[in-house]
Amino acid sequence: MTRRDVMLAAGTLTMAEVVPAAVGAQTAATPAPISAPKPGLPARFPDKASFLPGELVYLDSGSQHPISLGAKAAVDTYLSKRMLDPAAAHYDLPDDGVREKFAKLVNADADDIAYVQSTTAAEQMVLRGLGLPHSSLNGSGGHIVTDTLHFFGSLPLYEEMQRHGVEVTWVEPKDGRILLSDLKKAIRKDTRLVSLSLVSTINGFEHDLRAVCDLAHANGALVYADIIHAAGCVPVDLKGSGVDFAACASYKWLMGDFGLGFIYGTKAARGQLTRTEYGYYGMSAFKPHVYPFDPPGEMIADYAYAGTAEGTFAHGTHAHTVIAQLDHSLDYILGVGVAAIQAHAQDLIGRLKRELPKLGYTLMTPPEATTPLVTCAYENAREKLGPKLAAAKIKMTVSGNRFRVTPSVFNDHTDIDRLLAAVGHA
Repeated sequence: MTRRDVMLAAGTLTMAEVVPAAVGAQTAATPAPISAPKPGLPARFPDKASFLPGELVYLDSGSQHPISLGAKAAVDTYLSKRMLDPAAAHYDLPDDGVREKFAKLVNADADDIAYVQSTTAAEQMVLRGLGLPHSSLNGSGGHIVTDTLHFFGSLPLYEEMQRHGVEVTWVEPKDGRILLSDLKKAIRKDTRLVSLSLVSTINGFEHDLRAVCDLAHANGALVYADIIHAAGCVPVDLKGSGVDFAACASYKWLMGDFGLGFIYGTKAARGQLTRTEYGYYGMSAFKPHVYPFDPPGEMIADYAYAGTAEGTFAHGTHAHTVIAQLDHSLDYILGVGVAAIQAHAQDLIGRLKRELPKLGYTLMTPPEATTPLVTCAYENAREKLGPKLAAAKIKMTVSGNRFRVTPSVFNDHTDIDRLLAAVGHA
């Protein structure tokens, strides 16, 4: 049963929503998206034509990826439908189709994926479902392993777990890497969850997710992976990794926007969760007994939840504009191929890894990392580099004591030239 079937059964979907008023009306063609190379064809990078031109050198896609012209056109078509424009009456929101495209991108079953508001929301759903924090028979609140290269917004989350009785083991990096041997020492027989970022937002370090999952599962622990800095820019194989849960928002390398992302959970892992989410989007059946002409029943309503990730995690309405946008953006990423996107970024990142140390900057990113991200430790970075970058019309992430460069498909070596010239010697 689809969500539309459920809504029809509940009497909350009108016939005007089922049968468009403009049946038979003349429809205009959908705005043509910027075409991406088809699978199997060589990608043409840098791809500046798919994005709005401008003077700004944008090297901050790891914070917010620019919206492409084709994605904007897709949103415009959706908004025309919402405006009741007869020319857009043909448009149907590709709700399930976008989940299926994301599943293809990360090698997952679509039934194991649900929409979620954000990566942080997804991570907290997993913790709640595991009953964390909780009190067990031995008085312990449970045990979690995480590392300090995990998303900085998750660090307070696990400190809060500690405050509420959960024992948290923090694994710290060595030379910018979280060592598998250190994780092995940290994971115990009573560990409930290993939580990490597949690719660190801090320095681009990438875990061997398959190896981490093997270690965790051998001790009976589950694994959650934040994949927001991986999906769309480096190959991700959720099935092959054996990971139990994963999540990401769409506004970074998926070239989407804020307010919508994806949560992944295998059927076996979902079976270990206590239900904490009761959204009507997760229902597979709904039969009320309180409205006019309803059949009688002992309950207010009879209902059931789907045996899918949506049945476990889905709440209410999604950000439809982002779904429309992702319908184009995921086609683009799948069309050019993640391997080609990664190779283009590595050409630019590799040069930065060579040149920035020559200028006196200290790399935080491991040399072998193949992620589209390079970070340098630099004391008072914002104060020293902020004015230089503003004058050169360059946008990248500059923190108090570090800076991060994250190029994407539209960047080229001219952009790297301008960046190196702007920052100068440390």
